[in-house]
Amino acid sequence: MRIARHGAPGQERPVAAGPDGTWRDLSTVVDDVTPATLARVLALGTDELTALPAAPEPARVGAPVSRPGKVVCIGVNYRAHAAETSHDEPEEPVVFLKTAQTVVGPDDTVLIPRGSTKTDWEVELAVVIGREARYLDSPEAARACVAGYAISNDVSERELQLERGGTWDKGKNCETFNPLGPWLLSADEVTDPQALGLRLWVNGELRQDGSTAQMIFGVDHLVWYLSQVMVLEPGDVVNTGTPAGVALGRPDTPYLRAGDVVELEIDGLGRQRQTMGAA
Repeated sequence: MRIARHGAPGQERPVAAGPDGTWRDLSTVVDDVTPATLARVLALGTDELTALPAAPEPARVGAPVSRPGKVVCIGVNYRAHAAETSHDEPEEPVVFLKTAQTVVGPDDTVLIPRGSTKTDWEVELAVVIGREARYLDSPEAARACVAGYAISNDVSERELQLERGGTWDKGKNCETFNPLGPWLLSADEVTDPQALGLRLWVNGELRQDGSTAQMIFGVDHLVWYLSQVMVLEPGDVVNTGTPAGVALGRPDTPYLRAGDVVELEIDGLGRQRQTMGAA
C-alpha cells in the first residue's frame, strides 16, 4: 500500500493506493494520517480500500505522515560517505535529532537560511515506525515495528553543523530542512530495504548514486539500536544516512543557492523535486 497526504499546507487529505494503483480518499476512515491513525490506515484491506472513492488529482503533495513525534537521524552511515567527509567508520550509529517542524512536502520549496553559504543535500531512506520499539531483544525483532519507507532529503547547513560549535543539530533544524515523501510504502511491499538504489540530482547533474546495501548499519540494526537508547513510537521517522556525493565531500562542487533545483528518487518510493528559495 502507498499512503500519502494531498492538498495545500494544513489542508491535506489522507489518501492511499492499493494494487490497482488508484489513489483513494480516506477521509471517511481517518481525518488525517497521523501517529494516532497510522495503524488504522495500514489495517485497511484491499476490498475496503477499493470501495472508497477515487481521490482527485492533487495540486500539491504533503509529507505522508502529519506531525511525527520525532525525526531521528543517523550520520556517517555509508562507507563511501564516511571516506569523502574524512570520518572514520563509526563503531556504533551516530545519532542526532531533527524537529518535526522541519518536515515538509516532497516538492515544497526548501529555504536557504539567511547568510548561508553551505547548504547541502542528502538523499536518504526514511523508516517510519508503526508500533512502539522499546528495548527490542534483537535486530530481527525490529522489522515488525516498521510501518513503511519513504524518501527523505536530510538538508544540512554545514557551517552551522560543523564550524560553529555545539552539536550537529544546529545545522540540521532550519525550517523546511526535511522534505519527506511523496508517499509511504508499507513495509510488506519492500522485500529487502537493503537493496534499494538512491539517486540525487542538482540542476540536472547526478550528484549521488548509491544503494542501501552500502549502509554500515542496516535498517533492522538501527531500529533495534535506537530502541535501546530511546522509545520509538508510531509515526516517528528514522533517516538512515546518505551515500557519497554531498557537496561537503566534493571541494569543487558548489553548495545550494536560491533557484537551484534538487531531485531525488529511491527505487519503488517515488521521486521528489525541490526548488531552493531564500528564507
